[in-house]
Amino acid sequence: MYKVLFMPQAQRDAKSLKAGGLKNKALKLVKIIAENPWQYPPEYEYLKGDLKGLISRRINKQHRLVYEIIEDEKLVKVYRMWTHYE
Repeated sequence: MYKVLFMPQAQRDAKSLKAGGLKNKALKLVKIIAENPWQYPPEYEYLKGDLKGLISRRINKQHRLVYEIIEDEKLVKVYRMWTHYE
């Protein structure tokens, strides 16, 4: 089991998820990555550019859960839970 740490932006994004009716879908993904952040499915992808080194999973067609795995600490840092294209 991994500890999940929500970074400040992810905490702000949680409010948008709730308002957008996506809270349950996001929580399901958080539960999956807490158990095993490498689990497949659901699909994940490594990000490029400014977000290189982070991993993304779809909450829906537009919004993503963006996180980093720190394996030696058994820690997952969640950076975004809304769109990462802004």
